[in-house]
This record gives sequence, structure tokens and C-alpha cells, in this order.
Amino acid sequence: MIPGGGQPNMQQLLQQAQKMQQDLARAQEELARTEVDGQAGGGLVKATVTGSGELRALRIDPKAVDPEDTETLADLIVAAVQAANENAQNLQQQKLGPLAQGLGGGGGMNIPGLPF
Repeated sequence: MIPGGGQPNMQQLLQQAQKMQQDLARAQEELARTEVDGQAGGGLVKATVTGSGELRALRIDPKAVDPEDTETLADLIVAAVQAANENAQNLQQQKLGPLAQGLGGGGGMNIPGLPF
């Protein structure tokens, strides 16, 4: 509702939109720098990804390496990376969710470039 029934101040709306865009860019930069982990096999395989989902590290306990059963190791790696990416998506929701709602997102409305 606009006080007094007048037209919205376009300059003010543009400034608000610019600030929200800057806040979103800052949050995305922070996500790209933040690392989150995921693990599988009780910690035998650990994956580290950035908050934006980029795989940064993969640690494999020697106990997980069986030359006769590389399929299990591959499954553990996939599971650890998936767990790390789920943690990254949760972090994205925490950081970007409120900003997306401020931009008119959320509620089923997709904003290009955002993962939700």
C-alpha cells in the first residue's frame, strides 16, 4: 500500500532493487568461498564442495580401497559428493532464500540463476 494513495517513487524502487541485487551478488560470492562437507561409508569417503556446488576436495580412507571391489568405492564417492551437494543446497537456501523472496521469488516463482 502506498501512503496517501500516490504513485510509488520510481527512484526509490530502483535504489531498493539495486541494493537487493548487490546483496544477492554478495551472498553468491560468499557461497562460492564457503566450503561444506559430505561423507559416506561412516566417513571412509569425504567430499568438500563450495556453497555453489563446486567440488574442491575428495578424501578417501585407505580402508575404503579394495582392488577387488572398485564399484563400492565408486558408490561411496558418489554418495559423499551427493551429500556435500545437498549440504551446499541447504546453505544456498539459507543465504539466498530471503533475498529471492525480497525479489519476488519463492512461492514457486523461479528466478533465473538461482537453484530454487
